[in-house]
Amino acid sequence: MIEIDGSQKSGSGTILRLSVALAAITNRPLHIYNIRQSRPQPGLKPQHLEAVLTAAKLCNAKVQGAALGSRELWFTPQQIRGGSIEAEIETAGSIPMLLLAVMPICLCADNPVYLHVAKGGTDTTHAPTINYMRNVLLPTLARIGADLEITVQKYGYYPKGMGEATLTAKPNRMLKPLILEDFGKLKSVSGLSICTFLADRQVAERQTLAAQNYLSQNGSSADVQIVNDESNPFQKGSSIVLWAKTDTGLIIGADAIGQLRKTAEVVGREAAEKLVTELSAKPTADVFLADMLIPYMALAQGKSALLARTVTEHIESNIWLVERMLNVKFTIQKVNSLYRIEKSS
Repeated sequence: MIEIDGSQKSGSGTILRLSVALAAITNRPLHIYNIRQSRPQPGLKPQHLEAVLTAAKLCNAKVQGAALGSRELWFTPQQIRGGSIEAEIETAGSIPMLLLAVMPICLCADNPVYLHVAKGGTDTTHAPTINYMRNVLLPTLARIGADLEITVQKYGYYPKGMGEATLTAKPNRMLKPLILEDFGKLKSVSGLSICTFLADRQVAERQTLAAQNYLSQNGSSADVQIVNDESNPFQKGSSIVLWAKTDTGLIIGADAIGQLRKTAEVVGREAAEKLVTELSAKPTADVFLADMLIPYMALAQGKSALLARTVTEHIESNIWLVERMLNVKFTIQKVNSLYRIEKSS
């Protein structure tokens, strides 16, 4: 049985989600304790609980300790079957974070996976937006043979959530190495600015203009699609994602979400500032993408490498965990102003 102390490194839900995913993939029983120990409210919150239960459905796992507030969990997986799965978060808990927990499992299933997630948040704080996942993470994973698609039925925001999305995944246990070592030259910047039931205040347009103005001041222009959405009558909200493409095939992204008393102009500028910070450093993955890629680098065949602007707590946590659970080795080396993160073959 794998023993994982959830208070180590970031002490966050990331350790729980990735531990469960790797236990399912390796078909080894997992005991994790001190779950989310470093958080103000330790233990399982609704989104963490539903991530565990969804992972369990994928591999018919036996689970003990799966209750709200639980700080200890036993997860005993069986064969990863795949198929059609339904999940409900019941709060504004992050749908993207649930998807991050199960996507590696889906790639190791016997059959394609159709996962429908309801009653959650597509665009929430402390998580990637659903459109960052669709336009930055998934195209990058496609480079290594991960056939994943996310569609959005309803956008959901804090506090009511009620968002809805679907993940379709085709299994592939033989992922190619992820070699991202050359930034190249910037080709284009694109984006998607969305608001739900806020068209009368031109929120999507104002987010876009603020982002474009900041990018223009810093030598870039952006083609941003504006979407005035009416998919969710229960909760108004907004978000914007920007992504830059280079001639070496890289996608560098940044996003921001609307919040109460946060103007649309601030939201748009925030996303643009994040993107400019990344592009100025010329990494091969933005800092948020880098931590999401660690599990796939670990699972892929042979050597994988990327260059990040900084080494975040989540990058360190994910490396610590995959080394412990998959018997792989990562190295981090400072190269000029960047950090080269490599998984040896």
